[in-house]
Amino acid sequence: MRRYNPAEIEPKWQAVWEEQKANEVAVDTSKVKTYVSGMFPYPSGAGMHTGHAFSYSIVDALARFYRQHGHNVLNPMGWDTFGLPAENYAIKTGTAPAKVTAENIANFKKQFKRMGVSIDWSREINTSDPEYYKWTQWVFVQLFKRGLAYQKESLQWWCPVDKTVLANEQVEGGHCWRCGSLVEKKSMKQWFFKITEYADSLLGEIEDLDWPQKIKTAQTNWIGRSQGAEISFTLEETASRRDSDGDRSPVESRAAEVSSTAKEITVFSTRPDTIFGASFIVLAPEHPLAIELATGDFEEATQTYVKEAVKKSEIERTNDTKEKTGVFTGSYVINPVSGEKVPVWVADYVLGGYGTGAVMGVPAHDERDFAFAEKYKLPIIEVIEAPEKTEAVYHGEGVLVNSGDFTGKTTSDAREEIVAWLESKKRGAAKTTYKMRDWLISRQRYWGAPIPIIHCEEHGAVAVPEDQLPVVLPEIEDYAPKGDGKSALAHVTDWVHTTCPECGKPALRETDTMDGYACSSWYLLRYGDPKNTERAWDPETINYWNPLDYYVGGDHAVAHLLYVRFWTHVFYDMGLVNFKEPVKKLVYHGYINAEDGTKMSKSKGNVIDPLDVIDQGYGADALRTYVLFMGPVELDASWDSRGIAGIYRFLNRVWTLVQQYDEADKTIEKNDDAVRVLRHKTVRKVTDDMRRLSFNTAIAALMEYVNELYKYKVDGFSAEVWRDALTTLVQMIAPFAPHIADELWVQLGGKGLVQNASWPVWDDALTVENTITIAVQVNGKLRGEIEIAKDTDPEEVKKQALAHENVVRFVTGEPKKVIYVPGRLVSVVV
Repeated sequence: MRRYNPAEIEPKWQAVWEEQKANEVAVDTSKVKTYVSGMFPYPSGAGMHTGHAFSYSIVDALARFYRQHGHNVLNPMGWDTFGLPAENYAIKTGTAPAKVTAENIANFKKQFKRMGVSIDWSREINTSDPEYYKWTQWVFVQLFKRGLAYQKESLQWWCPVDKTVLANEQVEGGHCWRCGSLVEKKSMKQWFFKITEYADSLLGEIEDLDWPQKIKTAQTNWIGRSQGAEISFTLEETASRRDSDGDRSPVESRAAEVSSTAKEITVFSTRPDTIFGASFIVLAPEHPLAIELATGDFEEATQTYVKEAVKKSEIERTNDTKEKTGVFTGSYVINPVSGEKVPVWVADYVLGGYGTGAVMGVPAHDERDFAFAEKYKLPIIEVIEAPEKTEAVYHGEGVLVNSGDFTGKTTSDAREEIVAWLESKKRGAAKTTYKMRDWLISRQRYWGAPIPIIHCEEHGAVAVPEDQLPVVLPEIEDYAPKGDGKSALAHVTDWVHTTCPECGKPALRETDTMDGYACSSWYLLRYGDPKNTERAWDPETINYWNPLDYYVGGDHAVAHLLYVRFWTHVFYDMGLVNFKEPVKKLVYHGYINAEDGTKMSKSKGNVIDPLDVIDQGYGADALRTYVLFMGPVELDASWDSRGIAGIYRFLNRVWTLVQQYDEADKTIEKNDDAVRVLRHKTVRKVTDDMRRLSFNTAIAALMEYVNELYKYKVDGFSAEVWRDALTTLVQMIAPFAPHIADELWVQLGGKGLVQNASWPVWDDALTVENTITIAVQVNGKLRGEIEIAKDTDPEEVKKQALAHENVVRFVTGEPKKVIYVPGRLVSVVV
């Protein structure tokens, strides 16, 4: 009997698939299309790890499953090659980033092929290829023309080690996401994409996405839409006062004292109904008035506080468990509705980029304000009567108290009426704000797509004409940034100096490069038309393939997954695609940890190389099947060496079963009906599990199927039914273990490749359970179970129950009673 040898059969079938170009596809409107893709990898020098193996095993299982259903399946691959790792390696070794990248890609590609991932390599893309980033630059130009790409001076996070700015999403706990160094704030002129323009569009579509709820919630919170009002508080020293008019209400009399031309602070509040409870104003440390308003003895303390506060990350500053800190400026403002004098503070729990960078402190009805007021002994004024006073802070709905003419009104009515009153007095207006900031995309590093802008003294920032794209990244020898806030490109004089496209006069190229997320925000569109030299994509082609049916990954909940949605929304508005959302179903998987449950890392020496597993003799099929058997895809799991060995034994049992069938005399038909029913039930179970992405339970069902077939084979094999049973087994293991599947498929007489054969179907009539299990109790204690046909006569059921070998031990003589509860149990009383 032939032995199962992955090292022999796997290279054989990989060569066959490559020779036959088995996974290459083209537009075919006669077929249902299915587009599946994993998040394309950054090709690091370390090569693939178990996370890659897990992610792309999910992708490939889906791709092969739907090919077997006759779908036109697109499963492409590309490389996210721009970024700091390659550049830092170039600085360290003197090796050009392009050379390092090419070597790493070759290694990754070899590893993917050895895993048997069914990729259409004819569509391979590389973000650092000028033929690719030409179109990234083209997108930039389109955004620039629409006012969605702009440059401004702003305070940004700066990594002193990587010597580049970072987006908010790339700062983790005050540290650089890439190198882990402590970041700082630096004022620089930067390029942004105006993602805030699409905040409502992105929010409006999000709940309809077939994405994990935690990802939708993360994006919703990141966008952070808040509806409320902007309210102007006049600075005390600039307020002009008049005698109050006895005919005016107290609110109007006090408000009239405030000059409309006075210097003021505008705050944003989601609860304008609580304005009578505002006992202080808080400015963010970044607010332009934070230092300006500091007076006398408070000036030095305010300056010191601001200097330290801006070094902290937003996560650290908004941590609710952190003690609130702040500093009094010495200045006051006038509450526009009550006329009361209110102190102005600076505190880091207020963010400069959210709302106006200033809030009114209402400590009776906001936990953060309450903590701040308690610490600094500020007044706490209750303005909402809580139904039941159970907590120090009440922020729910209710009836206003201590609120002048608005006392007694419900909070919902008061919100509208107070805003209307403020608008009538030009002291405020309804406003919707967003927590999300515009996307910072410029980087002061070499290894990225050049920003296609030319700076002219006369015309300012001018887009490079489309027929002059790409702006090619020049080859240089010194990649290291000089610490002057500029990329290495700034020192390539011949490249920097050019002429203005508008007037032809001397001008300078933009020397910042684009954040790598720019290139990864549209690659899912390029896959459908990767060799198009005339445009980024042909709309008709892309509208066939896209949107993606399945997108698989375990990272980038906000950044990439938000940016790819943003760009697709823009493309939709430009008429370049006929869909708004890029991904129908997001498969967001967990992580594979080390055997002890800790995260795998090179520093700990516990990283498992997938190729090491393959070369140990287990093979790619066992590896692929094991990572999908470890548990639900959305959960983390820990590697278990015994687990991979168990999967290898399972595949070996499948192999042996087919060999035994192939060599046996096939004349006995004793178990044909049972095998036939077993086959149909298993096909239904596995198919349902695959559609639910429950790969672990699908594999478990296949294991049970094999176990049952081994039980039936002791009575021998029949030709037709057993061949059907085994070919069905081979077809159903193919998404997980394609090499052994193709080998056994041919051995069983199958034509072509398994992935081109139709997925097995089931007959519902054969999947209905005709038997039921009945519990048998003796004096209330379970003593056994019997399996009977559903329509068995009750007296026959009792007879079988009393004949059960274990029941007989506890029943001597004639029982007093035998009670049958139909479909459930037999109760024997002795």
